[in-house]
Amino acid sequence: MLVKTFGSAVYGIDATKVTVEVNVSKGVNFNLVGLPDNAVKESQQRIESAIRTNNLKWPGGKKIIINMAPADIRKEGSAYDLPLAIGVLAASEQIGNRDLDKYVMMGELSLDGGLRSIKGVLPIAIQAKEDGFKGFILPERNAREAAVVDDLEVYGIENISEVIAFLSGKKQLEQTIVDTRVEFLNNVNKYDLDFADVKGQEDVKRALEIAATGGHNVIMIGPPGAGKTMLAKRLHTIIPPLTLREALETTKIHSVAGKIDRNTSLMTGRPYRSPHHTISDVALVGGGTYPQPGEISLAHNGVLFLDELPEFKRTVLEVMRQPLEDRMITISRAKFTVEYPASFMLVASMNPCPCGYYNHPDRQCMCIPGIVQKYLNKISGPLLDRIDIHIEVIPVPFDKLSDKRDAESSEKIRERVINARNIQEKRFTDNPDIYCNAQMNTKLQRKHCYIDQSGKEMLKNAMDMIGLSARAYDRILKVSRTIADLEQCENIQSNHLAEAIQYRSLDREGWAG
Repeated sequence: MLVKTFGSAVYGIDATKVTVEVNVSKGVNFNLVGLPDNAVKESQQRIESAIRTNNLKWPGGKKIIINMAPADIRKEGSAYDLPLAIGVLAASEQIGNRDLDKYVMMGELSLDGGLRSIKGVLPIAIQAKEDGFKGFILPERNAREAAVVDDLEVYGIENISEVIAFLSGKKQLEQTIVDTRVEFLNNVNKYDLDFADVKGQEDVKRALEIAATGGHNVIMIGPPGAGKTMLAKRLHTIIPPLTLREALETTKIHSVAGKIDRNTSLMTGRPYRSPHHTISDVALVGGGTYPQPGEISLAHNGVLFLDELPEFKRTVLEVMRQPLEDRMITISRAKFTVEYPASFMLVASMNPCPCGYYNHPDRQCMCIPGIVQKYLNKISGPLLDRIDIHIEVIPVPFDKLSDKRDAESSEKIRERVINARNIQEKRFTDNPDIYCNAQMNTKLQRKHCYIDQSGKEMLKNAMDMIGLSARAYDRILKVSRTIADLEQCENIQSNHLAEAIQYRSLDREGWAG
C-alpha cells in the first residue's frame, strides 16, 4: 500500500516541503531513497524500536520502499523520524491515512517513542501555512515557537503514541495557541542591564547614542578597566525595540541554529553576541559542509561585540568586510548557495597598546617604540574605514565612581533615539529595505546629506589634514546626518560635521606615536 506523509527541509532561513512516500508490498527489504544523509538513513532502527515499544508491529517480511521527494534536495538530520514512522504504520494499514495530507509532521524519535526537539521550526511552520496545510505536529518542546504563525493548528506531542491515537480518531490533541502580538508587547524592552549603571563616560555615552540612532559601527579604544565592555553590553538597550517583522526574521535565524528554548515563542529583544577572539572564520560568518548561520547572522537586527579586536585572527576580521557593506552573507557550495541576513551593528573594543596604558593619564606605557603602531596595524585600514565612529575611552575618576546619583537611564536615551529613528523612517519611506542612516547608498546620501559651503570647507580641511579615504568621507556625512536628526535639524550644520569628524580618532596621523 502506498501512503504519503509530509515534512520539510530547511535551507538558509527558508523551508521546502518534503513528501515522504512509503510503499509496503510483498518482499523482504528496506530501501530509503531521496538523497538522505546518514542521520536519516539510521532512522530505521529508531523507528522500529519506537513502533515495537508502543505495541505495534514492524512490517517484517515485507518490502518497504521510502522515497523522500524532491529527490534532488539533500535531507539532513533526525527530524524526519516522525513522518517516516507514521508513513510506515499507515502503509502497513495499522493506522488510518485519511488526514495525513492535512498535516506536516517533524520530530526525532527516541527508542521508546518519545520525541526530541528539532531545529528550524519557525521556517517550517511558515512554509506549512503557505503550502495550505491545516496543522503542524511536532515535539512539545518546539510547539510555542511554531504557534506564532497564525491560521496554523500546532500540536505539541511527547510520544508517537499520541499521534497514532490522534490519527486513529481515538484522542484529540490539545492545540498550542500563542497570541503573537500580546507575547511581543509583553516582553519587548525587558533588559537586565541599564545605562544608569555606568558612572561618568558621558562622551562615550553620547557616541553610543549616535551609533544607536543611525545604526553606525563603533570602536572604543581605552585602557583596561575603563568601562568599554560594560558600555558595549548596554548598547542594545537603547536601540529602538524590534518591530514584529524584525522579531520574526530574527527568530527564524535562531530557530535554524537551534537557539530557541521551549519557553520562547518569539524573540522580542535585540540580539547581543560576543564571541571569543579565538573564533574561526566559519564560526563568525557561517558555513560548514551543510551551512549554518554564524555569529554575524545570529547578531542580525542586533549588536555584534568584538572585545579585544586586535587579538582576533586577521583572516577572521577580513571576512567581515563584505557583510558589513552588503548586510548579507552568501555561502556557496558546489551544488547550492545559501544566503543569511547579517544586518548588525559592529561594536569593537581594544586596548591602545599591548600593555594597555598608552595615553593613560596616570600610568606609564611600558611598550617599546614602534610597538603601539604595530599593534594598531593588526586592524586593516579597509576594516577601520567601515567603522563609522572611533571613540577614546578614558578611566573614570574616583569622584564620579563614588557619586551616588543615578546616571541617565537607558529608557530616557532610547526615547531620544526612537524620535530620531522616526525621522529616518519618514525619510526612507520609499526605500523599505533601508531604515537608518548607516544604510544609505550613494544616491540617498547625495539627496539627504547636503552641506553648505562652510561645511564643505571644514570637511575639505579635515580630509587634507587627516588623510581620510572616500569611504571615511561618506561615513562622516552619515554620522553628521544622524547628529542632525538627534537635534531635530533639517539640514546638516557645521557643528554636526565637527562632532562627526572628531569621531575618527584612529585616522589621525600620530595618534599612535
